[in-house]
Amino acid sequence: MKATRILNQPLTNPQLWLLGISGGLVAILLTIIWKAGDDSHLGMIVLSLFAVVSLLGDKKHKLKLESDIISSVIGTVLIAIVLWYSIHFPPGKLFAVYTHVAPFVAALAISLLASGLKGLKQYWQELVILFFASVPKVLIFALLNVKPLSVLTAKLSTLILWYAGFEVYLQDVYINLPTGGIKVAENCAGIEWICHLLGLSVIGLLMFPPERKKRILVPIVAVIIAFMVNAVRVAILAVIAANQHQQAFKFWHVGDGSLIFGMITVILFGLFYWFLLNPPESKKRELQGLKANEDLE
Repeated sequence: MKATRILNQPLTNPQLWLLGISGGLVAILLTIIWKAGDDSHLGMIVLSLFAVVSLLGDKKHKLKLESDIISSVIGTVLIAIVLWYSIHFPPGKLFAVYTHVAPFVAALAISLLASGLKGLKQYWQELVILFFASVPKVLIFALLNVKPLSVLTAKLSTLILWYAGFEVYLQDVYINLPTGGIKVAENCAGIEWICHLLGLSVIGLLMFPPERKKRILVPIVAVIIAFMVNAVRVAILAVIAANQHQQAFKFWHVGDGSLIFGMITVILFGLFYWFLLNPPESKKRELQGLKANEDLE
């Protein structure tokens, strides 16, 4: 009798059903992203999932798990769509769109199953994190003309090379040196790194918020760091291409070398955020003095 009751518990406990469905979707989507070979995107999704689990753990006793038929139907349909495309992969660029959009859609579906449309606001932090983890990149390439950013990247990279003493000139998005050069394509404009750092900035703002007046700095600095580091990378690639080192160019362009630069952007942003949350002692004393003066007034 006791064993039967334990076996029947998952069938009558909606929380266990939600946990099982969520775990299955996470496993499927992470496997697909891993097989796609997009290591930076995989890392971003894993980090976002850790943040989501942490936030949910902090408020698990406050969540209201009350859905309705309409919300459950919508959530089920969204999950069915995610699972359908996980089996029948869309071709070409649509596959990349799927891997970037599916995690957010799956999270939205689980939220609808758990608490319905009325309770969706309980999960706004988690949904915002998963949205910024990957969806902005898809929207940028779909809705915006990225070429101006490519031109700006080419200009900054050319300026870096010129200051470094290289004989270089710029023609539209082409960086030319005496023995060769490169074209700064739209995929090389740093959009991916910018989106990743924006995702990290959202995680930081929601989990470790700084002072209110400093919060606007976080996404701005994230974009600047990603853009500057990418410009340095493009400048290095131009020198490598001009010296006809094809293997080195491939390594730093699409190989593990590109991931190294991605790690540099994350480290620089992490240092900035740490100093934002932990100002130097002199700055702390200055802030404490200002606060004391305000209290006296």
